[in-house]
Amino acid sequence: MATSQSGDLDPSKRKRPRALNRLAPVQVKSLGRGMHADGGGLYLRVSGDAGRSWIFRYAERGAPKLRLIDMGLGSVATISLKEARNLALEMRKILHAGRDPLTERAKEKQALALEKAKRLTFGECAESYIEAHRAGWRNDKHVNQWRNTLKTHAALLYDLPVGEIETDSVVRVLERIWRTRTETASRVRQRIEAVLDWATVRHFRKGDNPARWHGHLSELLPAPSKIAKAQHHAAIPWQDMPAFMAELRERNSLSAIALELIVLTACRVSELVAATWDEFDLDGAVWTVPAARMKAGREHRVALCARAVKLLRQLPRESDFVLPGSKPRTHFNAESPRAFLQRDLGKTGITAHGFRSSFRDWAAETTGFGSEVVEMALAHTVKNKVEAAYRRGDLFAKRAKLMQAWDDYLSQRKSAASVAPINAPAASRRRSV
Repeated sequence: MATSQSGDLDPSKRKRPRALNRLAPVQVKSLGRGMHADGGGLYLRVSGDAGRSWIFRYAERGAPKLRLIDMGLGSVATISLKEARNLALEMRKILHAGRDPLTERAKEKQALALEKAKRLTFGECAESYIEAHRAGWRNDKHVNQWRNTLKTHAALLYDLPVGEIETDSVVRVLERIWRTRTETASRVRQRIEAVLDWATVRHFRKGDNPARWHGHLSELLPAPSKIAKAQHHAAIPWQDMPAFMAELRERNSLSAIALELIVLTACRVSELVAATWDEFDLDGAVWTVPAARMKAGREHRVALCARAVKLLRQLPRESDFVLPGSKPRTHFNAESPRAFLQRDLGKTGITAHGFRSSFRDWAAETTGFGSEVVEMALAHTVKNKVEAAYRRGDLFAKRAKLMQAWDDYLSQRKSAASVAPINAPAASRRRSV
């Protein structure tokens, strides 16, 4: 074989290094630390015994100075040499087309993420909706009601891709309870509609909302108002309340005291059972319920009658809660007053909430207190927006007289025989409307 004077091979016979596919499979496993070129921008990066990965190196287009960009293609453990070469080829094609490989990869990831998002189930979207709104809801009980209502009555939808839910699926859910549990079904429909609206805004689905009522489900299902009338809480007639209170006061238990306080304050059960001592000013005869525990989400002052103050002063202060539960740091069970009412007093079908109706009927039938005073005592919101805008106070002084009159009537004191109107001459005994 001919050689040059230096002993090297004849340059014309010398084997030129390959521009591509320089690495052998055995080298991929054996080469030491460093960057090892395979050609065409593909490199094997070895950072340690376990650190072997593929890199595509290219020059940034349009940069004033040469700037090399290293783009990871994956680990040797998951990407073979052949696969890495194919990936590098795709990157070179992208560069040849005048595009940037990293930008194209980002677009591809975004497209995949969007496609994956479209496969989110209704259940996943429902949980996301609840988490997004829970800060604006009153308490955890409201959160649990949302979650449990959907899980119980919309279970057929939970595993369906939210983008594929159509009218038929929603109707199947609602038809099961639309005629037998109309109020619940109406609430379920509203919540399904809210979740699907959320999914649409987040681009997880497209098109009209299949749970929409007007002009849609209203054509397929009878209106709730035509199926069942609103069911009100069963209540004891106001005329029978003095006899009931006399019987109640013969019982000596925390449940009896809780029930009497519910009657005397005309409050909701949930407001009383979770009450803490720092909410009460017994000297001032006022109980301030924080907004977080009020249905309307606004702080409410309750005027305490003499009997209510006396009962509260007799209670031991062994807990932060006025009515402590059976376990440490818990409050009274909200179901206990109802259970005591029905089990111990034999008032089957009567609910503790119904005493608010007894109070309201008594005030309307026998007193001259204005309806706005009674409504504020019940912590009802003023529905007339104009009236609400001008009414700044809470009529507390008038409500204090109203609640004491209620106490007097329940105890059959003589002072309760006739309650004069607050805003009318004594000669007029007509109820204010």
